[in-house]
Amino acid sequence: HGMKITQAMVLAAGLGTRLRPITDSKPKPLVRVAGKPMLDYALDALAKAGVDHAVVNVHHFADQMEAHLAAYPRLQVEVSDERDQLMDSGGGLVKGLRLLQPGPLFVMNADLFWVGEPSGQPTSLQRLGDAFDPDTMDMLLLCVPLEKTTGHNGKKDFQLDDSGRLSRYTDGAQPLVYAGAIAMHSALCADAPETPFSLNRYFDEAIARGRLYGLILDGHWLTVGTPEALDEAEKVLADLSVGA
Repeated sequence: HGMKITQAMVLAAGLGTRLRPITDSKPKPLVRVAGKPMLDYALDALAKAGVDHAVVNVHHFADQMEAHLAAYPRLQVEVSDERDQLMDSGGGLVKGLRLLQPGPLFVMNADLFWVGEPSGQPTSLQRLGDAFDPDTMDMLLLCVPLEKTTGHNGKKDFQLDDSGRLSRYTDGAQPLVYAGAIAMHSALCADAPETPFSLNRYFDEAIARGRLYGLILDGHWLTVGTPEALDEAEKVLADLSVGA
């Protein structure tokens, strides 16, 4: 198995309220971290992994998002317009899928990213695509060990068993944080409601079926929820680039 995945849905419609006052004038995905808009970390990772077509949902400062995406050079990007109604992560995915071909895809969050992947190796997203098997998996989630995160609130999301299956964290030796990237097949959403709902519904349904799998990120993961976390992220990125 293993799939060459060439299309993606990027979830970028959140309000970024905890990043005020920065997000009073721009959408969170366009907030710069070490000089680069957060959104571009996600788009660059997709382009590097061989994706050529991405859909990005927009809501907050949608005009700024559309202008930025129109100028982004490395992918064909289409906009899924949520100006009228925010659809949440699951609903946003379902709506965005209308603009993609049926088949495998990546789903990514636009406001968290990772750095420090080993050079000369397949990227985390390529590894995710290679490991995704739609016959046995509903979703394959990129996860990161808690100690390799910056800016995270400390929440432990998942734990991995010996077969690579994920379950909600209870007491595993290595607590994992969901890293904001999924490999999946669009068929999973065939019967989805066209109303707002969270991806957590899909995660829990897949766990119940024994079909939620995880892959561990090789790198350092950053999330920027608050102005303080932005300072912290820039410091970590400066330290990492000095060490590279």
